[in-house]
Amino acid sequence: MFFPLKDENPTDGPPIVTLSVIAICSLVFFWEVFSGQQGMARIAYQYGLIPSNFLGLDQLGRSSSGVSPTITLFTSMFLHGGWMHLIGNMWFMWIFGNNIEDELGHVRFILFYLVCGLAAAFLQMALNPESTIPMIGASGAISGVLGAYLLLYPRTKILTLIFLGFFITTARIAAGWFLGIWFGLQAFYAFASAPGDGGGVAFWAHVGGFIAGLGLIMVMRRGGPRIFSRERFMPKRTFPKPEKKRRDDNIHRGPWG
Repeated sequence: MFFPLKDENPTDGPPIVTLSVIAICSLVFFWEVFSGQQGMARIAYQYGLIPSNFLGLDQLGRSSSGVSPTITLFTSMFLHGGWMHLIGNMWFMWIFGNNIEDELGHVRFILFYLVCGLAAAFLQMALNPESTIPMIGASGAISGVLGAYLLLYPRTKILTLIFLGFFITTARIAAGWFLGIWFGLQAFYAFASAPGDGGGVAFWAHVGGFIAGLGLIMVMRRGGPRIFSRERFMPKRTFPKPEKKRRDDNIHRGPWG
């Protein structure tokens, strides 16, 4: 098991959207917690994305709020089922989201984030359309952020906490390896588990979001579909400035100056 602590990838501006997503998800979760155990379940069924209901295969009863299944495509991205669910998602969002926001700009990053979340939801629904279990969490959209990071900054070092049984250590791992292993595990669990039997984790949503992020970042980034950026993980070459010649340097001087 491994967990990222921080990346060595500075940003040029404040990650306004990244911080906003973290703040909104945290506030929504506090609302869930303060609603009590039954309240959390009610909120999940009311604002979570239920595949069978969205696809019209099983019309579940809705509360008086009148939230349509279409709206839950977006509201589900800001709900979480527990503290570890929230903290894990928001930590990944903070480490990797700020650089992608820096690359895209605030407005395009909002669009990128939402489209990745939609792609994640649709793939999960396509493979388990009859599910009556609410899909909640930001992990699908954040998986898209991870896909974009892998494509743009594969050589950036990630300070990683590694658990080897009872032994715990840290290591600086290239983002290409870290995120490649992460995606490989998500794909393995997705294929290994039957649809709807992922232990409460929507692994296909992670796969769908990640692939969407890989594709979207190439067309949405500033300057077009350049990939494997060198600016942030390769030191800039500097050359000494040539000394300016004095105006009288070309005058031949005598032996005494």
